[in-house]
Amino acid sequence: MTHRVLTGIKPTGTPHLGNYVGAIRPAILSSVLPDVESFYFLADYHALAGGADPERVHRSTLEVAASWLALGLDPKRAHFYRQSDIPEVTELTWLLACVAPKGLLNRAHAYKAAVDQNRERGEDEDAGVEMGLYLYPVLMAADILLFNAHRVPVGKDQIQHIEIARDLAQRFNHRYGDILTLPEAQVDESTATLPGKDGRKMSKSYDNAIALFASSKALKDEIFAIVTNSQLPGEPKDTDGSALFALYQAFAGSEETQAMRAAFANGIGWGEAKQRVFERIDREIAPARARFDALMAAPQEIEAILLQGAADLRPRAQALLKRMRDAVGLRPLAAQAALKKSEKKTKGPRIVQYKEGERFNFKLQDSAGRVLLVGPGYADARSAGAAITHFLAGEPAADLAALIEVAQDQDAIEAARVALRDA
Repeated sequence: MTHRVLTGIKPTGTPHLGNYVGAIRPAILSSVLPDVESFYFLADYHALAGGADPERVHRSTLEVAASWLALGLDPKRAHFYRQSDIPEVTELTWLLACVAPKGLLNRAHAYKAAVDQNRERGEDEDAGVEMGLYLYPVLMAADILLFNAHRVPVGKDQIQHIEIARDLAQRFNHRYGDILTLPEAQVDESTATLPGKDGRKMSKSYDNAIALFASSKALKDEIFAIVTNSQLPGEPKDTDGSALFALYQAFAGSEETQAMRAAFANGIGWGEAKQRVFERIDREIAPARARFDALMAAPQEIEAILLQGAADLRPRAQALLKRMRDAVGLRPLAAQAALKKSEKKTKGPRIVQYKEGERFNFKLQDSAGRVLLVGPGYADARSAGAAITHFLAGEPAADLAALIEVAQDQDAIEAARVALRDA
């Protein structure tokens, strides 16, 4: 089975080494895996939330796109596109907004943080809160659901957004029929979080970031500005908590890392250590830096790649939106008579996935809507999906032994299973 994996990149600044190690490098490596269909998009609509400077958004979009392409993203193997080039994203946002409970969005982290800040200042809770911030999770859900992504790689702070996307997909499916795939968050615990020049997490907001494609001289200057302690050459140095060592480790192989660890134990001077770190990073980044500079000088080439990526995907987006439009009643008027004649005939058995409390489950219904069996409940959506796959395939599996046969009608269950399997 091919898994669809989707990643959004918000163009809100110049990419830095932390972006490369934590997101870009692992994503590009993932894009060449077999049985994976990768979607990477520039989330320029998201960049507008909070009143971003237009020129910064425009410049950052170019820099981010050039960075990914320079570092090896192949648009022939992965979908690479700009969010604003696919208008179906905004239409889907509205369709999802129409099933989004206000209480759910009230609990979104970014909105709650803005409300808390206003309360601390003694201001109205919604002072300065724009709908771009409030509906940010719905737009993100539209990005994910438009191409029925199975997995979305995110940091722990973004898990809630994937949960909201799942919730909105479930609500839409419950109301209008199974159309949307329920996505899962993919959190890679091993993904490195790179320290910045001051030892804190590398971030533009901390002003401690090292630009990914700084010139060789500028890169050296930035690395030599990394804060270290006052230990002298010859004194053993601890690698734990060392921003310099962590930076080196993120780029070096295991043998190189062990050699540097030994150098720390043997009292390497900070100047020599910084020189080694600079040389190792520059060796990896230099070839991509040359490609980046060439791409930045030819923005028309990047524009053509992004437009082609969107053009390739829009038929899929339009097909999904047509199904959703039909489901909610936005159909051509001439289709009304035909619908009345055929709606009962076209209904068949179906499997409905849903969530009760913290448990994920599914039920099998026949063409009349009668419930034939119900799952026992599962700890996560993946387990529920696996049980469905086993059931449809008629494979023996331990998790099927607990299925509750509501109708106690084996013939009907088997008929429904075969019909779904062959659909």
